[in-house]
Amino acid sequence: MTRALPKPLHRRARADADVQDAIDHYLAEAPEAAAGFIDSLEAAYEHIQRAPGTGSPRYAHELNLPGLRSWVCSRFPYLVFYMELADRIEVWRVLHAKRDIPAWLQDDRPET
Repeated sequence: MTRALPKPLHRRARADADVQDAIDHYLAEAPEAAAGFIDSLEAAYEHIQRAPGTGSPRYAHELNLPGLRSWVCSRFPYLVFYMELADRIEVWRVLHAKRDIPAWLQDDRPET
């Protein structure tokens, strides 16, 4: 049985900005946690690439964005929001779980 190769992962600029904000926060407040956050995020990205269908569709229903899923970073309160497309996985945002997620995602729509 041949295993399918994982789809390439593409991050939107907003997702990269979210990650940089989180890293800046950890560097200022708990420098020893910054590397752990990066490791956790990379593990989340790898999981999403291997099994994109396992993320939660909760916010897809709330925001009427079919296909939107989220995956939790282990040991850190961040959610990775993404969509599986035919040729790639697109990471939309990386948001702290305590934020008003629907408000932060309100204007995010698939880029064509």
